[in-house]
Amino acid sequence: MLGICKGGFGALAFTSLFGVLPFGCDRPKNSAAETGLSLGPHYMPKAKNIIFLYMDGGVSQVDSFDPKPRLAKENGEDPKKKFKVDATQFDNVGKILKSPWEFKQYGECGMPVSSLFPHIATCVDDIALIRSMTSNFPEHTNANYFLHTGSGIQGRPSMGSWMTYGLGSENKNIPGYVVLDGGLIPPGGLDNFKNGFLPASYQASILRTGVEPVANIKPLERVKNLQEEKLQFIKQLDNSLIGKMGEVDAVESAISNYELAYKMQSSIPELTEFKEESKATKKLYGFDSDDPHTRGYAAQCLLARRLVERGVRFIELTCPKVAADRWDQHSNLRDGHERNAHAVDQPIAGLLKDLKSRGMLEDTLVVWTGEFGRTPFAQGTDGRDHNPSAFSMWMAGAGVKGGTIFGKTDEYGYRVIENEVTIHDLHATIMHLMGINHEQLTFRFGGRDMRLTDVHGHVMKDILA
Repeated sequence: MLGICKGGFGALAFTSLFGVLPFGCDRPKNSAAETGLSLGPHYMPKAKNIIFLYMDGGVSQVDSFDPKPRLAKENGEDPKKKFKVDATQFDNVGKILKSPWEFKQYGECGMPVSSLFPHIATCVDDIALIRSMTSNFPEHTNANYFLHTGSGIQGRPSMGSWMTYGLGSENKNIPGYVVLDGGLIPPGGLDNFKNGFLPASYQASILRTGVEPVANIKPLERVKNLQEEKLQFIKQLDNSLIGKMGEVDAVESAISNYELAYKMQSSIPELTEFKEESKATKKLYGFDSDDPHTRGYAAQCLLARRLVERGVRFIELTCPKVAADRWDQHSNLRDGHERNAHAVDQPIAGLLKDLKSRGMLEDTLVVWTGEFGRTPFAQGTDGRDHNPSAFSMWMAGAGVKGGTIFGKTDEYGYRVIENEVTIHDLHATIMHLMGINHEQLTFRFGGRDMRLTDVHGHVMKDILA
C-alpha cells in the first residue's frame, strides 16, 4: 500500500489541475488510443493532412460561387410573392437583392466565380465546388458546433480531434491538431476545437503568428537544465505509479501534454520564423499587401504549409479580425464581404499554388467553408440574413476531382434542388479521403460507440478523382 501511494500527493494534485473524466466516459477500447499511438487508416488514404480554411460567419453563396441572374431581373421585388419564405434568424425579410459583384468563368472548366475572389478564381481547375451544402442550424453557435463536431450542442469531439485520434501525428515535437488564431475565435468559443469525450491529448493547440506564437514558448536559459531534470523525475514517479494502478487518461494526457510542450519550446520558434522563405514565396501569399489583414492571413497560410511539411495532421485557420463582423453581414453587405474577401483571397490562392508547385497538394486536402449561407433577399436594405438551407463550399487537393461543380440550388440560390449535401456527408467524405471509414472509427462513451457522423453520412463519390 505504501509503495502504491508514494505518489499519492501528486495524484491529488492532478485531480485539481486537470479535472476528472466526463461523466459516463469509458476507457478507449484500443489501448493504442490511450497512449496516443496511431490507430492507422482503414485503407490506403488519398490525403495525409488537412488544412481547414474556416470562413467564420457565413459567406453568401449567391455573391461568391453560385450566380443567380434571376436576382438581378427581380431586384427590389417582394420575395414572398415569388416563393415560400422560411423564418430567418432576425425575421427581417426585405426585397430580393441582386449580387453587387459580377461573375465570370475561369479555368479550363469554366467555373463561375464572382469578383470577390479574383485570386482563388485562378485555381478553379484544382477545386471541387459543392453548391448544395445544408446545415441543421440557423444560428452561429449551434451551426459552428455542428460543422466542427457533427453535433449542434457543445461537448462533442471536434473533427480535428477525431482525425488525430484515428491517425495520430507524424511529428513528435508539434501537436497533431493545430488551430491558427487569426484574431477571431468563432461563436461557441474553444469548444469548437475541444476533444470532448476523447482523451485530452487530442484537443487542439492554439497557435498565433508573430513573435510569440505560444505564451512562454521560449524558456529562460537559467532554468532549462532544471526543467529537464524535473520532467525526467516526474516521469519516473508517474511510470512507477501507473504501472501498478493501471492507465489513467487524465494523468497520461497531462504527462503527454507537458512533454509535448517541452518539445515545442525548440520546434515552434523555428517553425514560425519565415527567414528561409524566399521573397517570391512571401509575395505569392500576399506579404507585401497594403492591407494588414491580408498580411496577417498570409502568415497563417504560409504557417499552415510549414505545419503540413512537418507532418501535422489537421490545421484550421480562423478569420482575421477585419473592421466588418466576420462574414456575418446583416447590413453593409458590399463593404463587409469585400473587406473579408480581400483579407483571405490572395493568401488562399497563394497556398494552393505553393502546395501544388511543391507536389504537396497531391496528399494535402484543403477545405473552404463557413457554417451556413445567406438569403437571396435583403435584411433591411443592404444585408443578408442566415440561410442554412443552401450554401457553397469547396475542396481541393488530395483525391478531389478538380474543376468539378456538384449540386444545384433553385433559381434564387435559396434552397437545394439537386444532390443535397449535409455536414455529416462532408465529414464522411473528408474521413474517406484520409483513409478512414466513418462508420468504423468509434469511441465507447456512455455505453454507446460514438462517431463523428453519428448514424448519418455518405461519401460524396462524385467529387472524388
